[in-house]
Amino acid sequence: MRILLVEDDATLGSAVRDYLTRESYVVDLVERLAAARACLPGNYSVVVLDLGLPDGDGLALLPSLRKQDEPPAVLILTARDRLSDRVRGLDAGADDYLVKPFDLPELAARLRALVRRRAGRHTPRIELGALAIDPVSREVTLAGNAVELTAHEYALVVEFAEHPRQVLSRGQLESAIYTLDDGALSNVVEVYVSRLRRKFGRHSIRTVRGVGYPWGVAEAGGAEADE
Repeated sequence: MRILLVEDDATLGSAVRDYLTRESYVVDLVERLAAARACLPGNYSVVVLDLGLPDGDGLALLPSLRKQDEPPAVLILTARDRLSDRVRGLDAGADDYLVKPFDLPELAARLRALVRRRAGRHTPRIELGALAIDPVSREVTLAGNAVELTAHEYALVVEFAEHPRQVLSRGQLESAIYTLDDGALSNVVEVYVSRLRRKFGRHSIRTVRGVGYPWGVAEAGGAEADE
């Protein structure tokens, strides 16, 4: 899952980014409103947004976010703890509000809850056919059998599970495992798709040539291959 973290406190921002990265999130960290706008749309699931930024109020970013075809959830992360500030942020379109100082595990739990609500799920567990994912433990099973995955493999499986029956483009899959500062290899998606097929079965991920990859679903309108 990809997160845009907008936080001008470099120490706090780095600590949050590093923690969430260890939790298997892909995090782009920026310190200014202008830099956040330059990242959009960016295929983000959640934007974690500070309010007091050097070049403006973080709430000014919300209209741009809400205009997206698939707007991300927004969690405001700020030192402003007055009731009026919380009401203002939520009424402006934010989905949650966390006041500094905070505990990193609570932030991670709130992010999981936001993603769950965004996907319309009522339970933390993600299921797609015989595939099941526990976002808390990051345990993945297929027909009840545990499947060992690397961090990037896990991120890609979650991306497929959160977009059932959709054909995901190379760009979407790359954005699930690399930040803006990372340099993705030209064939990285093909490499990981091949690895996942070995672990979940040859037909677990289809190929729609020239379009992308759906999880185990044959899509009409394009030639398919399994390799």
